Amino acid sequence: MNFQNRLIIAVDFDGTIVEDRYPGIGKARIFAFETLKRLQEDGHRLILWTYRYGKTLDEAVAFCEENGITFYAVNKSFPGEEFDNTKSRKINADLFIDDRNIGGVLGWGEVYQIITREEPNIPEKKKGLFSFFR
Repeated sequence: MNFQNRLIIAVDFDGTIVEDRYPGIGKARIFAFETLKRLQEDGHRLILWTYRYGKTLDEAVAFCEENGITFYAVNKSFPGEEFDNTKSRKINADLFIDDRNIGGVLGWGEVYQIITREEPNIPEKKKGLFSFFR
């Protein structure tokens, strides 16, 4: 991937990476961690951007780390950013992946295709003896 094409991607936790069970942690959504890992391998910076704070945030971060994802930043635009009232709370990101988008959250395969503009590599089914009758 070309350096200029690297994105900062803010990702919500509840309802997006995992099923929404706040304040608990829901089951991981299908292909969420695989897609996030692939995006990181492609050179994108991932920010965890969530309503969670304190203990529930720590639990979410730990859950992601247990599943192989360490974020570039958590609820911040960059590591070490200090919140103060003179700056906007909105973070600097190129994309936001959130279940509260208009139309809801897409499947993680679709998310990856949109970001990378790649077509899925789906192997053709082998023709069997009875495929003639279909």
